Amino acid sequence: MALEILGERYEVQQQLGKKAGRKTLLARQVSTGELVVVKLLSFTNDFEWDDLKLFEREAETLKALSHPSIPRYLDYFEVNSTNIKGFALVQTYIPAQTLEQYLNAGRSFTEDEVKQIAKQVLEILVYLHGLNPPVIHRDIKPSNILLGDRSGNSIGQVYLVDFGSVQTIAVREGGTRTVVGTYGYMPPEQFGGRTTPASDLYSLGATLIYLVTGTHPADLPQKDLRIEFEQVANNSPSFTRYLRSITEPSLEKRLSSASYALQALEQPQPLNTIALQKGKPVGSKIQLNKNWDYFEIIVPPPGFKRSMLFSGLFAIAWNSFILFWTVGVLSAGFPASIPFVLFSLPFWFAGWSMLSGIIFNLFASMRLRVDREQIYFKNELFGFKFNRHRPYPRESITKLVYIPRHFQRDVEGNRISIPAELIIWAGVEKYQLGGGNSIKSEPEIEWLAQELSDWLGIPITRT
Repeated sequence: MALEILGERYEVQQQLGKKAGRKTLLARQVSTGELVVVKLLSFTNDFEWDDLKLFEREAETLKALSHPSIPRYLDYFEVNSTNIKGFALVQTYIPAQTLEQYLNAGRSFTEDEVKQIAKQVLEILVYLHGLNPPVIHRDIKPSNILLGDRSGNSIGQVYLVDFGSVQTIAVREGGTRTVVGTYGYMPPEQFGGRTTPASDLYSLGATLIYLVTGTHPADLPQKDLRIEFEQVANNSPSFTRYLRSITEPSLEKRLSSASYALQALEQPQPLNTIALQKGKPVGSKIQLNKNWDYFEIIVPPPGFKRSMLFSGLFAIAWNSFILFWTVGVLSAGFPASIPFVLFSLPFWFAGWSMLSGIIFNLFASMRLRVDREQIYFKNELFGFKFNRHRPYPRESITKLVYIPRHFQRDVEGNRISIPAELIIWAGVEKYQLGGGNSIKSEPEIEWLAQELSDWLGIPITRT
């Protein structure tokens, strides 16, 4: 076996791994003497066409990738020898052991070392998920993460290998739903053939739990599909919360992207962050629509209130008087009426402001939407849409600030109530829900704040 030459170019040195229909070999390139890794897919009795699809997809994906922590594509060819019939994928050889090998050898990892590993893997995932279309690994586990030799205070270089289960968003949207992965590291949605970038976060989280506990995630107890690792791990409270956030069984509640997960790792959630009302308050008419692609809040018109009766009658009387007065002025003819018409404009503006406030309360709805690209905030009235803020990129959303209902003193020393509000910071722009506008119910503000926090993967802070 050691003397066998594949494709007349690669001399096999040893076998690195084997599973049904597949082999991973260490080989030496005959022309250069360089060590390479050759992955073989053989046409054996248990061969399935899905295996070939995944193998070809891995080759095409590796060919398009360029990252120092991912093996580099070198070659792809058909093998038709006496012993093997199938296909071969050649990639660069990385002289490092897997995390699985380190654990089997009895090595343990400190919390700081585990964080360093997590940071490097997340940086790889930020690259993969940021491609167009995004690349989802789908099989992150200790045996697919290599760790190089320690360098000073650094844990060593981390590498992500084995893209045999890789999937792109384009492939998923095309209808392919091949269930792949490794039990214990697969998130619940992956069992149904559904994967998103957040699925890789779950697999990474399960891998980190293995590192901090020394126990395979499948062997740890579960409650409501959540891995119960806290009793056997000696972690800081902030890192325990972090591991729970990226292994959240519910896709909607899990951190949504590698960039948010990296930010949360580098800036741990403070102990004074809050968990607010969960679940839609009884009687709320606010409509919440969400899935992986978008999060949308639709607030219906507040409707008629008794307090509007007096202001409505006053607005009608005001505008009627201004209309009667303006018509009388115009009857005097031009150009003598021009100064009086100009004089009436501020009164028209005041009258329209009063009237438009009533119209908006009766008929205008509000829509806040965050999708893959951007966040925007609009009012809708009789089919017309008005931007309340200019749209900002979704990536610019950095902070969610919840301000509960509180009291202040006005300039005369009177105690006044300030309604609760949620502020969404996107760059230098802030989007406000509540604060006396559109949503006046504090439980509704709390509910929406918690839902948005879970969907974005950004903690809520209180001021």
